[in-house]
Amino acid sequence: MSESRAALRYAKATLNLAIEQKITDSVDEDMRSIVQTISDSDELKEMLQSPILEGSSKNEVLKAIFKNVNDLTRELFSLLVSKKRIALLNEVSKKYITLNDNLKGENVALVTTAVPLTPSLEKKILSQVEKITSNKVTLENTIDTSIIGGFILRIGDLQYNASISNKLNNLKREFTSSI
Repeated sequence: MSESRAALRYAKATLNLAIEQKITDSVDEDMRSIVQTISDSDELKEMLQSPILEGSSKNEVLKAIFKNVNDLTRELFSLLVSKKRIALLNEVSKKYITLNDNLKGENVALVTTAVPLTPSLEKKILSQVEKITSNKVTLENTIDTSIIGGFILRIGDLQYNASISNKLNNLKREFTSSI
């Protein structure tokens, strides 16, 4: 099973339990905190990925860092540790957030561009994405100069790549396959 599919299963199971316990928003806050903390800390990323450190030690570190999280989130830490999947914590958290947003009828559209979006272009993209998804959408713009120009739009598991670097790579593939 791919790591992405495994992360999705853990996220779905966590969301289902959160729905049963009527704590989806509280767990969502925990997941957002986890994603933010992991993205801010290279040491935490390395610790979670480390094959040398014991799972119980990782669990204790997580419980110390995330003291104020929900019991369900603590149980998720323990489950991932016991299944030797704690390295997936960040991905599980991201997938939980996406699933919970979809449940609430909200989507987050990730737009990667070479330069920042202008407010007018942002409005145009938002209106088009809301038409496509029929949901309320928030837009997150990421800057990546390596795409040269154009954009990459990602909504949930769907991705539309209209970047210049992607078009150049496709041309390169066509030329090399025709030689």
